[in-house]
Amino acid sequence: MLALVMLINRSGSMVLPFLGVYMISQLHFSIENSGIVLSFFGIGSVLGSWLGGMITDKIGEYHVQYLSLLLSVPLFCMIPLFRTEVGLAGIILAQSIVSETFRPANSVAITKYAKPENITRAFSLNRMAVNLGFSIGPALGGILSAISYEFLFFSNALGALLAGLMYIWFFRKRNKLAVRKAKKVKEAIVVKKENSPYKDGKFMIYCVCCMLFSICFFQLFSTLTMFYKDIAHISQQNIGYILGYSGFLIVLLEMSFVQIAEKYFKLGFALFLGTFLCGFSYAMLAFDYSMITLMVSMTILCIGEIWTLPFMATITALRSGKNNKGAYMGLNGISFSIAFVITPYIGTLIAEKYGFNTLWIGTGALAVLIAIAFYFIIPWMLKDKTADGENEVNIIS
Repeated sequence: MLALVMLINRSGSMVLPFLGVYMISQLHFSIENSGIVLSFFGIGSVLGSWLGGMITDKIGEYHVQYLSLLLSVPLFCMIPLFRTEVGLAGIILAQSIVSETFRPANSVAITKYAKPENITRAFSLNRMAVNLGFSIGPALGGILSAISYEFLFFSNALGALLAGLMYIWFFRKRNKLAVRKAKKVKEAIVVKKENSPYKDGKFMIYCVCCMLFSICFFQLFSTLTMFYKDIAHISQQNIGYILGYSGFLIVLLEMSFVQIAEKYFKLGFALFLGTFLCGFSYAMLAFDYSMITLMVSMTILCIGEIWTLPFMATITALRSGKNNKGAYMGLNGISFSIAFVITPYIGTLIAEKYGFNTLWIGTGALAVLIAIAFYFIIPWMLKDKTADGENEVNIIS
């Protein structure tokens, strides 16, 4: 049901892909000012991840999720009212903060309702819902924006409202039972005080590695499409087909490939292999960009993503304690949000000054270094968790 709520919510995520077009064509902003406004979405993601993690540990993931969904509704509806750069940047920042508080709370909910042996598959199922939602959302957004941009914003609000109401309907009673059970446990035992993730040196190093990986991977959403159009001379229609193929491939393969990794790989090796494949998929573009190579590269990138991103969430859940999962999930989310902010600037700067070949080879080399770091850091980070008998899984080291 968590995955279904995520699917409905992300299917309603139509605004972001068309926000730049809306600002340029409807509001007549310059390209530079449009980019500045869009950067406020990334800033809001960082703040929302931090805030969501903090308040999840205080009031619980149930309240954070439905509040995030329902409060997003009026904010989406208010976007058309702001028609200046400053005003639109402010409302986008507010909307991003509110909507992104959902992510760490949702991750905590997955760890709460999934069985320990199924936690990675649960994160994987949630990711499948996100990918499927993002495949549906832009398609619907293209149709709706052709009718009216205001209609687009209101439809996005409707998606958030439906997701919020469905979440409340399904999880209200389950949350009450979980709260009662937690109170009984607290009365029976002394609750162990747990450290902040910001004081956890090993986890901070891990988050830096996640951020660097994300800088490599997020080229998919910025410079890669520019490369397709300007260097490989692929039509916008074919670019859409390639990106659609990637989403379809992840939905098709993720669960089975995650099960293979759980059965045969250890956590450190899973992230090593996934990160290496992502880097290799970019590096090969420096040597050939025929359509066959582009499709093979995208296939390898998808497999690398499948063997990396779900396990990153699992490792975060394993490193955290019982009462600070929200803070840990929030900090890990911040590492991705920071990468989302800086990746377009770094990628386009390197491509413009040194060429795309330098960008792809550099991305591949950085990914290899991160892969090696993951291989050694993850067992080192998790061994003290297994030493005291907590969070044991079969694929720790």
